[in-house]
Amino acid sequence: MSLADQPVPTRDELREHLVRTLIAGEVDTPRQGNLLHYRRMAARKPYYLFGLELENAWGFEEIFALMVKKCGINPDPAHLYGDDTIDPDRTIDALEGMADRLAEAAERRETVLLATGHPGGLLPVYLAVGRSLRARGCRVLTPAAGWAYDVETPRGTESRQIRYIEGVATLSAGASLHHTHDPHPMRAILRELAEAGGPWPDLAIADHGWAGAAGQAGIDTVGFADCNDPALFAGEAEGKIHTVVPLDDNVLPHHYTPLTVYLLTHSSPID
Repeated sequence: MSLADQPVPTRDELREHLVRTLIAGEVDTPRQGNLLHYRRMAARKPYYLFGLELENAWGFEEIFALMVKKCGINPDPAHLYGDDTIDPDRTIDALEGMADRLAEAAERRETVLLATGHPGGLLPVYLAVGRSLRARGCRVLTPAAGWAYDVETPRGTESRQIRYIEGVATLSAGASLHHTHDPHPMRAILRELAEAGGPWPDLAIADHGWAGAAGQAGIDTVGFADCNDPALFAGEAEGKIHTVVPLDDNVLPHHYTPLTVYLLTHSSPID
């Protein structure tokens, strides 16, 4: 069944779906991992900053309070182990904010970038957004295709390169697509665009370091983030990121279909 043939969920139906599939509600993201990531971001470890140069101090307590407000994590500081939560209404509110920005992009026929560090879960969302924007006159950029660099892995040093899937930037090695927090690939994309004299993107739709690096470069950026990834929410609070949708970013890809239909319906009718 194509996306256009999918039923459009109401807000209540989408909320129920998000909770049932663990995209929001009680999510399969360990509380202890969340707290560790907040501490590491507070310590300014680059892996947890996603390429953002944050201006505020962002100590652990400030990050925790931010994630309660923006994401709806369990507000009890004594809750140290087990599952954590994402408020599905915050997810839907942010999704509607993203839809408004996509509608603006389509109306203005903007130039856009799409990129994901979670291709195993979120890639179908990006593919659908890209198709919708192209159909409405937007230009989707694909610079720095094949740009490669070395990363350290538990198996040793390995090469990674930018690979576009129908206009969506991902990080690959051979036949595999990889999860990444790294801002370097987006920086390579923006460097190539700058050296070529443009066109410069009006909007980036991204996550992880792809989003952080785009927002830090001053590009209007909308994206997705899990409750263990506070940097983009801090970037949103500082005005570097336009909109961040809180969700579990690695459930089975087909579970995101109702969310995608809701997003595109609220940005434009699905053709």
